[in-house]
Amino acid sequence: MAAMIDLPFRSLLLMVVAASATTVLNVSRTDSGVPQNPEPCQQLNFFADVLERVRSDYVERPDDAMLIQAAIRGMLAALDPRSSYLSPIREQARGQFGDLGIEVTMGNGVIKVVSPIDDTPAAKAGLQANDLITHIDNEQTVGLTLKQAIEKMRGPVGTSITLTIVRKGVEDPFDVKLVRGLIRVNPVKTREEGDVALIKISTFNEHANDNLMRAVENAKKSIGEKLKGYVIDLRNNPGGLLDQAVLVSDDFLEAGTIVLIKGRNNEETRRANAHRGDITDGKKIVVLINGGSASASESVAGALQDHKRATVIGTHSFGMGSVQTTVPLGIGGALRLTTARYYTPSGHSIEAGIEPDIVIEEKMPDDLKAEKAADKFGREAGLRDQDSDDDNDTMQETSGSPGYVPDAPGTDEQLQYALGLLSGRVMQSTAGTVKKPTAATRQLLGTQRQQVLRARADDGAIHGSGFRDGKGLESRFPLGMLCVGGLAYG
Repeated sequence: MAAMIDLPFRSLLLMVVAASATTVLNVSRTDSGVPQNPEPCQQLNFFADVLERVRSDYVERPDDAMLIQAAIRGMLAALDPRSSYLSPIREQARGQFGDLGIEVTMGNGVIKVVSPIDDTPAAKAGLQANDLITHIDNEQTVGLTLKQAIEKMRGPVGTSITLTIVRKGVEDPFDVKLVRGLIRVNPVKTREEGDVALIKISTFNEHANDNLMRAVENAKKSIGEKLKGYVIDLRNNPGGLLDQAVLVSDDFLEAGTIVLIKGRNNEETRRANAHRGDITDGKKIVVLINGGSASASESVAGALQDHKRATVIGTHSFGMGSVQTTVPLGIGGALRLTTARYYTPSGHSIEAGIEPDIVIEEKMPDDLKAEKAADKFGREAGLRDQDSDDDNDTMQETSGSPGYVPDAPGTDEQLQYALGLLSGRVMQSTAGTVKKPTAATRQLLGTQRQQVLRARADDGAIHGSGFRDGKGLESRFPLGMLCVGGLAYG
């Protein structure tokens, strides 16, 4: 009787395998005119045999849908840490859940903070880039998927959560208690530093470019003819919408390529170009970056650096430069698949991070110094050998950096150097002699595998890891956190 019941499933499975095999062969013929590789057909039959054996002989009768979904997840996870399968889940009421305001990634099974977002519960509680989250409300995070950890960090607005943190240079783990809240990020803040305008961009949401243009206009009016230049602070900016990053870069450029988006084939390469019109009227620009600068913020720094429009100061950026496209499936769920990578105008892969023109490390308090421990969790620059196929980029495992920024501007060495450079107190010719990373600090980086929460491409226009509220897949497949360039508001 059981065999009779299983017979339709077996037949259906073989039909799916046959259809898949036909698709593979048709694709091969389309590419070259003749079948290229019959092996996938054999592998699909092999998979069918394994699945049928599990269904018939496992000690407990497994759920068929669970088995198939687990196989799909495993296949995508083998590609890279960002490609994944999104199972359909019930949409939650908008505004019902609160977040913490951190971008999180996963490296070697450990949840890691890329950057807290300004003026969010995470930032106010003192969480820092590179913190490891080992427990959530006393439950270990090892063994959880990134999605599961994210869901645990979300909850009703006003409720509390305790994270156990391991921090480089701090001997013992410690608990941080936070209260969930609605995250409304003001992407641009500005203040005057004498004859220099300091503009801090904390994320590239849909308001970033408009707010930047207003900030520049206000600085012109406020400082007037004495205005020497602008400091664009991208430190601990985890990214956001690629179209906003392109617009911000375009604000300072007159012409040329801003970012390259390369797919598998040369014909899939796209580029965003600058248009005439520099909103600063050619004033000097300094860009600040550090280990918490990722994704869209790296594309801005790389574009301005390659065009020699700005001097980049700080420490090596995070290295997060791939595009994930979300593809809905007819039977429910969706694929999130890496389909392209970002490159600077010179062809440098953003996955390798951005190296500043002038390297200056902040002096950290004794309890935050990272030199005491070599971190096993490095940057994303070591994300598989597949990134090294670009002739213009060696993809070397270069050093990254901590994301520490002093609260007091007077002790912020990177900022003070930038202000001195723009005001003329520091000469550009001395740039090569400023502080370089110590060997111990460069050792901190390694090869971390990253998994960002979510990314999308909408109607063929790449938004990077962008988010458009109320549109498309984001409303149908809410995963519990809003991803903006790897940014997980959790």
